[in-house]
Amino acid sequence: MKQFFILFILFTYGLTQSQTLSKKQDYFVQFNGSQLSKKVSVAEVLNHSLLKNGKMKLDVNQYADLIKLDQKITAHGNYSDSIPYYQITIPIKSRNDIKNFLVKKNQESDSVAKPLIEDFGQYSVYNSGDKKTTIAWNDSHLVIFGLTKKYSYNDYAIAPPVVDSVAVETTDIVIDTPVESSLDTTYADYSDNYYANYQKEQTAFDSIQAISQNRFIKLLFENGFTVPTSDKVHETADISCWVDYGAALSGFNSAYMALAQFTTYNKFFPSQKNWGNFVKGINVDFYFDNDNARIEEIVEYSKPIADLVSKISNRKANKNIFNYFPAQKPLGYLTYHFNTKEMLNSFPTLTAEVFNNPYILKEDIGVATDLISTIIDEKATATLFDGDLSMFLYDVAEREVTTKTYEYDENFESKEVVKTVKKTVPLFSVIFTSTHPTFGDKLIQLGVRKKGLTQKGNYYEIKGTQEFGNLFIFKEKDVVIIGNSIDHIFPKDNSFSKEVKKELKQNYFAAQVSMDKLVTAYSNSGEAKPSDIKSLNRLAQQFTDVTLYSGKKLVDNKLKFELKLNSSKGDKNIILQTLDMIEELSTK
Repeated sequence: MKQFFILFILFTYGLTQSQTLSKKQDYFVQFNGSQLSKKVSVAEVLNHSLLKNGKMKLDVNQYADLIKLDQKITAHGNYSDSIPYYQITIPIKSRNDIKNFLVKKNQESDSVAKPLIEDFGQYSVYNSGDKKTTIAWNDSHLVIFGLTKKYSYNDYAIAPPVVDSVAVETTDIVIDTPVESSLDTTYADYSDNYYANYQKEQTAFDSIQAISQNRFIKLLFENGFTVPTSDKVHETADISCWVDYGAALSGFNSAYMALAQFTTYNKFFPSQKNWGNFVKGINVDFYFDNDNARIEEIVEYSKPIADLVSKISNRKANKNIFNYFPAQKPLGYLTYHFNTKEMLNSFPTLTAEVFNNPYILKEDIGVATDLISTIIDEKATATLFDGDLSMFLYDVAEREVTTKTYEYDENFESKEVVKTVKKTVPLFSVIFTSTHPTFGDKLIQLGVRKKGLTQKGNYYEIKGTQEFGNLFIFKEKDVVIIGNSIDHIFPKDNSFSKEVKKELKQNYFAAQVSMDKLVTAYSNSGEAKPSDIKSLNRLAQQFTDVTLYSGKKLVDNKLKFELKLNSSKGDKNIILQTLDMIEELSTK
């Protein structure tokens, strides 16, 4: 009887909670077929020999005959409200063709639970055998819909019976064997009942979900289907994605909170709501052009946080750092410039926002942040590292490296063995600025006194770094350099630094990897396998470089990051170029 009431409560609860679906969207993904089809023919992609006749042998044309790939395909959903769901919307060519396709797939399926296709005049419905997914379609669109809430038996589980230990005392013996047997039997019965009850209630829950899914499908189609839209995605992108950052963390937070029930400290940690106060949403857009493929990520901050980020990122680079940039473009580089002082000034505000919850009083937070602000002198601390950081990979070279190892002699006694071997070493440097008047020089002199540094003219060699190509430290005024190729930091001209200066007028972060130069250096280093050299060379011929930029200034509280893969050819869309390259490499 108890199980009947539990099932009845579950069923009633499910029906009352499945009346309306929240209009709030936690994420939205849009494949802009109309935009992409202007750049590359869908037929060219689908009929490419790699897909059609190659090793992949994807039968994609069967779907192309059903779907209008030159129109928008969307996926959206909600996972932070009481009724989490997902919905995929696909434009189709023929309602009847979809039905025939599903019937054929059903006949080919080995599944025991056969799906059911029903026609409701304006639309048709297909329910999968496991009732997890519902597919519905009319004359113009197909919808794949599912409710994603999981059933937790723990909410309704019956606690195991508590059996008190009983002992029958005799003169010298305690007899407890019968009680142990009874206890084992009780727990065995409980385990069987627990599993049986779980199966019943899981089945009931799944049935309720299936009924609810079909009710929502009816609401979508019975008065005419409305194509989902969002003002968060970008129509100019080939693929545009948006996610509500605060809501996105709800899944993580739910899992964390389930684990955190075992500790009393969970209440003091930040929740996803607090993190959502930092970032409101994130866009990730994909563009496929003839000469490049690029990804743009746009982070939308809340207004207070955007003001802080703007102060941190909008910093003019220290001009002295450019005096040590290489003359020619290196294999790869990264240069990053932010305002350390503003970052330290923002720390109390950020801390208060993160740990803003009812279990921690604002007055307590104020005491902690005031203490940190008192201990840390933001202005003085910022001079230790101003915020300029540049890293360069110049080349790959073969160097003689001395290493110490231990070997065992015939008496199994260890002895130190010094070996000198030739090793391929990447030549690099890390450059940063420090405007503190004395700290850097005193630190270097401390290293000399402790015999960790050896002066070599105008720089210092770091002892014990032969394996890394003999690292050095060079300091002049407010510029500090650590690397293993001293010759590269004294350029004969400044053509490359002029190029980087131009990039940093608009960006606080810039990076580039020259794929052709990197592949050539690696192929000639002796490290690459002969079987890989041909593939690497083909890659270098196809793509010139990879670049990454992030703008200094925020627009409407949004900061943009751009990752771009540049092609050496501009006569064919990069999607087709990539398929051509994969096909060529796979046939050799």
